[in-house]
Amino acid sequence: MAAAIPGNASSSVGEAAFTAVITRPAGQSSELTALLVAAGIVTLEFPLIEIAPVADDAPLRAALASLERYALVVFVSPNAIDHAFARSNAIWPHALPIGVVGPGSVQALARHGVAAPAHQVVSPPAVADDDTARFDSEGLFAAIDTALGAATPAGKRVLIVRGDGGREWLADRLREAGAEVETVAAYRRLVPEPSIAAWARVHALLAGAPHAWLLTSSEGVRNLHELAQDHLTADEIAQLKQATLVTPHPRIAQTARALGFDSITVSGAGDERIVRALLAAVPPVVQPVPSNPAQPPAKSRMTETNASTNASPQPAATTALPPNQPFTPYEAQQKRRSASGPLLWFVVVIIACAAGVGGYALNRKVERAEQQLAQRQQANDAQTNELRVKTDQALATVHQSDSQVAQLEGKLADAQSAQQALQQQYADLARNRDDWTLAEVGQMLSAASQQLQLTGNTQLALFALQSADTRLAASDGAQVVAVRKAIAQDIDKLKAAPSTDLTGLAIKLDNAIDQVDSLPLSGEAPIAHATPKAATWADTAKVAAATGEPRWKVWWREVTSGIGQQLTSLVQVRRIDNADAMLVAPDQGYFVRENLKMRLLSARLALLSRNQTTLKSDLHAADAALGRYFDNTSKKTQTVIDLVRQVDAGSVAVEVPNLNTSLQAVSQYRSRG
Repeated sequence: MAAAIPGNASSSVGEAAFTAVITRPAGQSSELTALLVAAGIVTLEFPLIEIAPVADDAPLRAALASLERYALVVFVSPNAIDHAFARSNAIWPHALPIGVVGPGSVQALARHGVAAPAHQVVSPPAVADDDTARFDSEGLFAAIDTALGAATPAGKRVLIVRGDGGREWLADRLREAGAEVETVAAYRRLVPEPSIAAWARVHALLAGAPHAWLLTSSEGVRNLHELAQDHLTADEIAQLKQATLVTPHPRIAQTARALGFDSITVSGAGDERIVRALLAAVPPVVQPVPSNPAQPPAKSRMTETNASTNASPQPAATTALPPNQPFTPYEAQQKRRSASGPLLWFVVVIIACAAGVGGYALNRKVERAEQQLAQRQQANDAQTNELRVKTDQALATVHQSDSQVAQLEGKLADAQSAQQALQQQYADLARNRDDWTLAEVGQMLSAASQQLQLTGNTQLALFALQSADTRLAASDGAQVVAVRKAIAQDIDKLKAAPSTDLTGLAIKLDNAIDQVDSLPLSGEAPIAHATPKAATWADTAKVAAATGEPRWKVWWREVTSGIGQQLTSLVQVRRIDNADAMLVAPDQGYFVRENLKMRLLSARLALLSRNQTTLKSDLHAADAALGRYFDNTSKKTQTVIDLVRQVDAGSVAVEVPNLNTSLQAVSQYRSRG
């Protein structure tokens, strides 16, 4: 695993040694420490997560003892592999595929005798010098889909071995693909308490010593934030938030940025990339350059290196360059001096002065824009609090709807009890054939009426009325004829009642809810910037020869055209109808999407319960949120807006008819005496 790391940090450390604070669990960073020491970087072991066995390993042992039931087993980390194999002495089946998220897990499997080609190990592809590879749940899901192909786990069992808790993304995606997913915990994560000596080293580093922190998990970032509140002073916490952080994944960087850390570098997975990122964080030292009386001393320059690229770190010390040769103006080399030279220099000076004035005016505008942005940020925070309150109200509405559904289920149970009571009463009816028939018809009409009021199913009620009319057709009594007339009136009423496809509209709302997470917010679309391109003197010579114009005139036209293009590319203007949408931070976009989902879920419950007022209110609120906070030029956003408006247009107020006419006729017949 250890590879040669280009460059030597020892020459760039200087008198103050650069320290890398390693926050991995204890005993899991020996190879990384060796690479850093070889590169000349001092390391400090400061674990922020403690890996401990689970309190009850019976579910894990039971799952490992019945591996033949699964079509795929996924290990989320090397810790899961080590703890799982420590509790199983059985030989791993060669035909059972294993899914892992990164190269560290592949090496952990190899330590336990499970490796290709004897076993099928599925992991995200690791390409040399490729930082775009994703060693996470998303990358593993794509690798499983590519590697298994026709042997997809749809309809089969999949076992995920992980720590207590963790992300549910992979399990949810596998369930959506049709797999039956089971999860077992192999270990648990605890918050360690660093030693006094380790805290003393941290205090010394935060006092001004050059250093960087390596954080390999989002939970480690949160633990560092909590421990800092208990053990560091306010000044030390401020220095910690400004220290350089190196993380292997963008999700960890997002967590750190949300907690207030400023300087974050995403290195990519693998110890080699982490070492390169830490080497890039080492402050360079400029070697002294001999003075030259004829030339001013050269300024030192620091090259800012992005650790997410694969380029090797630049050498820390710069080498003195030879002195420049005396510059001979082009006009001195000519026999005759051009008469337009002074005029050209005058124009250049005027342009330089105008550029300086424009830069000062632009700086003033930027300062005013920053003040306005701060005011709008405060207003946005107030709106965010309002959104949270609305989200809580939506949750309360959902809970209220759940209680209403429970009440409906209670009414249905009461209806079933009443039906059983009616059946018992029918056994006591033995006077004549018409009484028995009318009793059965009354039972059918009562059950149909209750079902109609609970579910709104007019077709079922119509079928019950037609069946009752068929039963009464064999009798010609006067009371029976009156009941049949009442039933005929109710049949006509049910046939004339309009119908709404509630199931189809509910499916459209489900489709809209599923697409909310992928909708782009306003202002997320990237804007291409203009690329500067300078014309060379040789190009101007070709153009002058082709057009017959003076060479200086061609060059001047090219220069002015290039400057104009660069000036016009400084400002990009885009139309945003709702300016507040630009103030939504990435972490606040989660609440916007969840609020939209709550609105659509509330609308779906109102649709199924035929609550027209709540349905219209939620649909209009969802449509307004889509138009205000999301990018309406995106096809996905337009699709969701179209689905919401289709549901709004297709949902009409339908008053459920009743069977009171038939029920009253039957009741009068039974009480005629």
